[in-house]
Amino acid sequence: MILHQRRLVWLLMFCHFISAFAALGMPPFFALILEQTLHNPNTYLAGWFYVVPTLFTAISSPWWGRFADRVGKKISLLRAQLGLSISFLLAGYCQNTTLFFLALTLQGLLGGTFSATNAYLASVSSGAALAKNLTLMQGSARAALVVAPALLGILATTTTAVIELYRFLALLPLTAALLLWLLPEVASPQSSQPIGKAGLQLSTTLSGKAIFILQFAFIFASVVSLPYFIAYSQALFSLSIGLAGVLFGLPNLIYLVTASLLSRYLQPYMTPIGLAWLFLLMAISLIGQAQTANLSALIAWRILMGLAMTGGFIVLHALVASLVCEHSAGRTFGWLESSAKYGAVVAGIAAGVAVDGFALTMPFILGAGILLVSACWLAGSGYAHQLSKNV
Repeated sequence: MILHQRRLVWLLMFCHFISAFAALGMPPFFALILEQTLHNPNTYLAGWFYVVPTLFTAISSPWWGRFADRVGKKISLLRAQLGLSISFLLAGYCQNTTLFFLALTLQGLLGGTFSATNAYLASVSSGAALAKNLTLMQGSARAALVVAPALLGILATTTTAVIELYRFLALLPLTAALLLWLLPEVASPQSSQPIGKAGLQLSTTLSGKAIFILQFAFIFASVVSLPYFIAYSQALFSLSIGLAGVLFGLPNLIYLVTASLLSRYLQPYMTPIGLAWLFLLMAISLIGQAQTANLSALIAWRILMGLAMTGGFIVLHALVASLVCEHSAGRTFGWLESSAKYGAVVAGIAAGVAVDGFALTMPFILGAGILLVSACWLAGSGYAHQLSKNV
């Protein structure tokens, strides 16, 4: 049974990876698509297009979560993969800006493979196993973020129109849907009790709403420095675009390398205070990046950011696992996905405003500030909980 479940999890991870490949790999080429195929000189639209799928995923995820709880987790997962395939195919044949905007909107409205996959996982695992599986799923997203832009960049040199890559990439979520069709449909249980506590040694009184807000803050801080990081590092050290890209992806590589080891090491720290320390470390890494004048120091700060980010995700996953009820797993992960996407959208907008009004270092300071406020609140919540137990 354990072996069967392990194979099922790896299948889910693989299917999510290949569907995320296009969704995460194509946005860096939006400016080229605007110039090359859509013949639109307004390059600022590339930034707008970047957040369109994210925004509409944030809007639609809670609704699709309720759909999964009512109709079934497998059907919802197939729906998400087929929705991506349709939107990618439409994008591949777009010849004007309006149609491309529509394709990206459909990608956000019809997709949501991450939350749909997590909801299915919550139906076949619980407690520590679910927390571990959520960390693995985050790893598949990070792997796609690292691999896809580089590989698609190579493929882009083989075609006269980059947008045509979408036509072939539409086959990836379609293939995922065919593979996922083989999965068993899970029954919808009637219990409304949290299933995540089993196997987890958690000491927390955090509500679902608090966890959603914390995830929003964490994603905001993780993303806000990204839109201008390459420009910042090049301006600071005159780096090549290739080396700046490596530094950009370094925290994600750290996640892939260390997530399994840190999952075991952080078991005693799955608490609000433990999460507060990780938020503090990540805030320090952001401040360090904003203040450094040395390339070696920047690399060290990026590594620390990757470690703190990995630890933050691991503890958040454990807190989420303790919150999930099987009968409402779709709704829970729908709202979690929504909070994450809203965090990314707000981060992108805030980064643009901060750089335009201040300097390239300001996004790092914004992210650090959000994390410091969150860490203080978490520490207060954790110590108050400990005091109430001792009274």
